[in-house]
Amino acid sequence: VVFSYRGMEEQIRDVNALEVLLVKRSNHPSIGFWALPGGFINLREDLEETVRRELQEETGVSGLCMEQIAVYGAMDRDPRRRVITTAYMALVNREEISVEAGDDAADAAWCKIRLSCVEEQRNGDTSLQVYRLQLFNEEKQIDTTAVVEKNCRGELVREPGKIAVDHSAILVQALLKLQGRMEGRISAGR
Repeated sequence: VVFSYRGMEEQIRDVNALEVLLVKRSNHPSIGFWALPGGFINLREDLEETVRRELQEETGVSGLCMEQIAVYGAMDRDPRRRVITTAYMALVNREEISVEAGDDAADAAWCKIRLSCVEEQRNGDTSLQVYRLQLFNEEKQIDTTAVVEKNCRGELVREPGKIAVDHSAILVQALLKLQGRMEGRISAGR
């Protein structure tokens, strides 16, 4: 999950001021859907090597400082077979990154993000938060929305939009993590 900002990092106050790097899938599953860059690990490759290789192959982006943020292993999360995903995140200055689709990506684009909590329920020890995620890019004619539910156990469930597999849930979790960090920096006076 590669997020970008414009200008100085210190000016970021809101996740809705960010953009995210997406690729248009040219292979199964979800041909024609927008997705987070990624792919399968090679037999003799470390996780971080895979992340860097796949990002470079699909978008032309390289040399980023990336952080592992989560692992996804729901049995039915990918229609092809059992797939376990290790997600990484980066925050970059958009002016310093050029993007070009390659490998199995039909296209690559920066998309503006709109994330809002549209419903929140609390019932005893349980809670449910429903998020509306909108991704758009006028030049590439991208305008897609997904609804993501976060229950009290922290699980994220995707409602389909034009976003591949469970990538909207991964994106929302990364956004919430980044938002928490930004709020911590702001309250700490940084």
